[in-house]
Amino acid sequence: MGTTRKKQSKTKSRRGKSTQTKVSNKHHNKLAKQGKLKKNVSRKKKYLIKLQKLERAKSKGKETRNVKPSLIVEERELDDGDLAYYGKADGDLSFVSTVQSGLLSDGQEKKRKHVTDEEKEYEHMPRSTFGASQTKMKMMLPIKTREGVVPQLIEETEDIDMDSDIGEMEIIKRERKKLKPDDEPPPELSKLELLARRRMKLINRKSRIAMLASSVIENPQENISKLKELRSMLKETDSEIFITIRKLAMVSLMEIFKDIVPGYRIRIMTDSEKQQKFKKETQALQDFEESLLANYKFYLEYLETSAKGRSKSKIKQNGRVTEKEIPTDAAKRLSELAVKCLCEMLITHSHFNYRNNIITVLVPLMTNRIPQISDTACEAMKKLFREDKSGEVSLEVVKCIGRFIKSKNYEVNPKVLNTFLSLRIKEIDMATPTEKKNAQKKRETLKKMSRKDRKRKKQMESLERELLETRATESKTKKLKLHTETIQAVFLTYFRILKKAEDSVLLPAVLEGLARFAHLINIEFFDDLFAVFHKLIDSGELSYRESLHVVQTAFTILSGQGAALNIDPMEFYKHLYKNLFHLHAGETSGDVGIVLECLELMLSKRRRQISQQRLLAYTKRLCTLSLQQLPHGCLALLQNIRSFTQMYNSCDLLYDNDSHGSGVYLPELEDPEHCNAQNTMLWELPILRHHYHPVVCKYAIHLCHRNTTEGGGGAPLPLDLGRK
Repeated sequence: MGTTRKKQSKTKSRRGKSTQTKVSNKHHNKLAKQGKLKKNVSRKKKYLIKLQKLERAKSKGKETRNVKPSLIVEERELDDGDLAYYGKADGDLSFVSTVQSGLLSDGQEKKRKHVTDEEKEYEHMPRSTFGASQTKMKMMLPIKTREGVVPQLIEETEDIDMDSDIGEMEIIKRERKKLKPDDEPPPELSKLELLARRRMKLINRKSRIAMLASSVIENPQENISKLKELRSMLKETDSEIFITIRKLAMVSLMEIFKDIVPGYRIRIMTDSEKQQKFKKETQALQDFEESLLANYKFYLEYLETSAKGRSKSKIKQNGRVTEKEIPTDAAKRLSELAVKCLCEMLITHSHFNYRNNIITVLVPLMTNRIPQISDTACEAMKKLFREDKSGEVSLEVVKCIGRFIKSKNYEVNPKVLNTFLSLRIKEIDMATPTEKKNAQKKRETLKKMSRKDRKRKKQMESLERELLETRATESKTKKLKLHTETIQAVFLTYFRILKKAEDSVLLPAVLEGLARFAHLINIEFFDDLFAVFHKLIDSGELSYRESLHVVQTAFTILSGQGAALNIDPMEFYKHLYKNLFHLHAGETSGDVGIVLECLELMLSKRRRQISQQRLLAYTKRLCTLSLQQLPHGCLALLQNIRSFTQMYNSCDLLYDNDSHGSGVYLPELEDPEHCNAQNTMLWELPILRHHYHPVVCKYAIHLCHRNTTEGGGGAPLPLDLGRK
């Protein structure tokens, strides 16, 4: 028991025992509270006390030196003789030796200390001049070198708000004070150093652009403010990298807007609506939409100015921002890229705000003197026409192009008008007289209906409208209405050119467009159109392709709504028969397809209205024409001859060597009715049997034997050729 108590007491004493430092600290604090603590002695006084102690210890063994010279020097005063000596011009000012010699007595030994000529290091160090400079110096951490410790002093600077205008002015003033007129210019860098510096700048800017773009795409609603910094890069002023950085910023902003632009049109709020209070989420969404529209507008304005090819820009060079002329090649590249960005924004987000502004910028660029810009704008319009499903954007573009052509007095590039051929309009709202009568009858029945029935009918119509809205699809009536307005605007432009600019370069494009949309022309314009066509044919100024388009348009109208009209197309038959031999025989010929379409409309679809002489004349002329065509054109013409021989039994006369009727075949006559084609035969087919192309040989042999399923000598015709 005793041993355990002793152990416990030892452990308790060990736990309660405090260290010596704690005890000294407690004693020090107690004295401080009582006011009995001695005052701290400065380091200088402590150093002097130590020196005195050391001197006393040394003077104990030396009786000759009871007094220290340094202490006597402090108590001694200068005499009049000393003042006169120091006042002399040629006097010796090294007074240390004289003072020491005066202090020593005659009996004392003159012991001199060894004085070295080498000065200490601190003698070479610059002294700090207090009061000389008004700038405040700040001590920094010293630097340790091989020679020793070197202290560091820097000038204290006041904290300046960089965002404020006063802060910016203060920085500019300080920089101007630092610059001196006698400063030497910076050293010239070599080409490799300049290239390395430019590359480093580009790497830094690219990484910054990538970081900003990724953060905006990741969370557009929170990071929409970062678009401002990206926008500022569109006005880069560094002369070394400004073109590249502007291009990168332009493309990056285009991709960002393609990603974050919503699928609806943002409505701009009125002043009264802005003053209203909304929920926190609604207010955040409205702020996001407002800032998005502001940034999008600024971006489009920059693209517009760049697309016009500005040759002057603000460029930073040698620390100064000046307005300089951009090189023509650089301005051209920037304008091409700006046009591409505008086209991409219009195609991808044709529903969004400022659509009309983009259209009004791009339409004049379709006739730009730089072919790359004009081709890009025209291709964008074609793509827009092909991809437009509702028809709203197409209507706006067609109207804008019509106004532009009219303002230029119909002197524009034909490729502007050829963009209309990409319109995907197959049906329009063509109200016939019978339909108008039916609509009038419905109005009359509505007047006769009772008030209750009218109310019920209105309710049913509203319900039908709501059902159409719930389907979230474009209604057919609205689509037909837009297509009707679009095709009316197209025909208005075409008819203006035919009426006012018959000699214009746009005439071929107009005739081609009329041939394309002839089935959609209103019946009221047929008489005027045929009068214009007859006038053009009689003038004799049409080219071969234009004459083909005139014939194609005329027969497209006659095969559609104009079938009921009493119009004699004999002049068009004569015109095509006369111009068939002008068909281009080279590889670049694109007119064979138009000829085949005309023959389909003139001979195949009007078989009951064609005479035997006209059919035989056209068949004979096509066979003669096949001799001067390339293999693909020759095969197309031979296929037409094969279809005529299958369709009309009268074509067998061309395989007989005997003459039928009076007269001789006159191939140079322009009238197919009086050329006596029944008195000739297809002597071109035996020549084509020896053609260098094997497929043409098979077709010629097939036609020589008048067999529709097998080739000559019992060899069957390939199925793919027989079906074409």
